[in-house]
Amino acid sequence: MGKMYPEIDERIAEFLGNQHVFFVATAPLSAEGRVNLSPKGLHSFAVLDPRTVAYLDLTGSGIETIAHLRENGRITLMFCAFEGPPKILRLQGRGEVIEPGHSAWEDLAARFPSHLGARAVIRVRVERIADSCGYAVPLMRFEGERDQLALWAERKGPEGLSAYRAAHNETSIDGLPGLASARQVNPRAPTRSRG
Repeated sequence: MGKMYPEIDERIAEFLGNQHVFFVATAPLSAEGRVNLSPKGLHSFAVLDPRTVAYLDLTGSGIETIAHLRENGRITLMFCAFEGPPKILRLQGRGEVIEPGHSAWEDLAARFPSHLGARAVIRVRVERIADSCGYAVPLMRFEGERDQLALWAERKGPEGLSAYRAAHNETSIDGLPGLASARQVNPRAPTRSRG
């Protein structure tokens, strides 16, 4: 059954690093706001220290995670074993958005494979580490990474990606501020204050 851990030790770090996909959940403060759940892959996760993790956030059509973190910081990362012994592990904590130009960007981005579509690093101060059985998670075989996102980013190029982020990543579906860089390109983007 489930167990809590005081920190990410070598055994937990190995489990996290062996998973090909993980899931990120966030929510706005508003009761009417939409909860977000996103899958992540492409070797985009890293353990920074026993209580801090990070992942590389790639350009996509939504900006929910970043908008929610800017508003309230709450985040849960969930890892499931789809191969080997059953296990689910959740990391709950407070996330911070590190965009290019931030003083920590170069150091953090260097921990991940290079992706043209990288738009931020999400750094999480982990407050709770807990596992559960995972008995209902199916066994599935990993066949390989998809290359569509990288090819799409290459076709867009740096200027096209910047324009795409300005058009699609300036606010969340609930109207919360998204990427700071998108708002700089489109300064008339609506913003909502915290709380």
